[in-house]
Amino acid sequence: MGKSLYIAEKPSVAQEFAKALKINGQRKDGYLESEDSVVTWCVGHLVTMSYPEKYDIKYKRWSLDTLPFLPREFKYEVIPGVQKQFNIVKGLLNRPDVETIYVCTDSGREGEYIYRLVAQMAGVKDKEQRRVWIDSQTEEEILRGIREAKELSVYDNLADSAYLRAKEDYLMGINFSRVLTLRYGNSVSNYLNSKYQAISVGRVMTCVLGMVVRREREIRSFVKTPFYRVLSSIALEGEHFDGEWRAVEGSRYFQSPYLYKENGFKEKKHAEELIRMLESEQPLSCRVEKVERKKEKQKSATFI
Repeated sequence: MGKSLYIAEKPSVAQEFAKALKINGQRKDGYLESEDSVVTWCVGHLVTMSYPEKYDIKYKRWSLDTLPFLPREFKYEVIPGVQKQFNIVKGLLNRPDVETIYVCTDSGREGEYIYRLVAQMAGVKDKEQRRVWIDSQTEEEILRGIREAKELSVYDNLADSAYLRAKEDYLMGINFSRVLTLRYGNSVSNYLNSKYQAISVGRVMTCVLGMVVRREREIRSFVKTPFYRVLSSIALEGEHFDGEWRAVEGSRYFQSPYLYKENGFKEKKHAEELIRMLESEQPLSCRVEKVERKKEKQKSATFI
């Protein structure tokens, strides 16, 4: 009877699977093994998309003449820093005694992508591959995920979307980073008084940068706006406290254009008008609807 191979996305998750499977065998270089099971792991991404110069050396020099870069087929390569672990995983995936591969990378698009690239580069063939989909790393959830694991092909659409997302990120980053650097790199370098500056562009990074810049501009252009609050000193049941008027639903000024937020007025005259209106209603009454008390946390003793 062949062995089952469990491949996780990172070493810590692999340890949880080993515990759940009661694998007490000796830890080997890059994997754990028992009589019927092997648990191994990636360290995040083991495989990445190749840079343009791997397609043709002419792309190593940044030039507008070689843009846009749109390869018909994409190339992939093992990340140099994790070559050793990739070789270990590749060897396990293709071991003759491994009959079933359980894909235990993170349950999501990126986790799917991580394994598919490894399997692609490792040349996995003629192996039963099943997908473990779990929501946590408890022993019960891990065992349920293994028990209910589906054929890997069920997740082909998820894998396709992951490949497309990666290609989109790659093409956007490669092309726009180069064209903007070639067009504006010198200007940025002169402005920063630094060496030649590359301008990085990314699907997520550039959007987040735009949000940060927009917020920074709002902060810099902020103009203090004076507004007028209506405060009171209230005596109730022998207690004295300060009150603040707020426009609530059903009141005269609720959603009024005169308001600055819900607790003040843009112009002083409207605040004074409200005060006169309140003073004309005699006697004013109030009631306590809710009392909030803050409980101070006791400081724990300091041990020396």
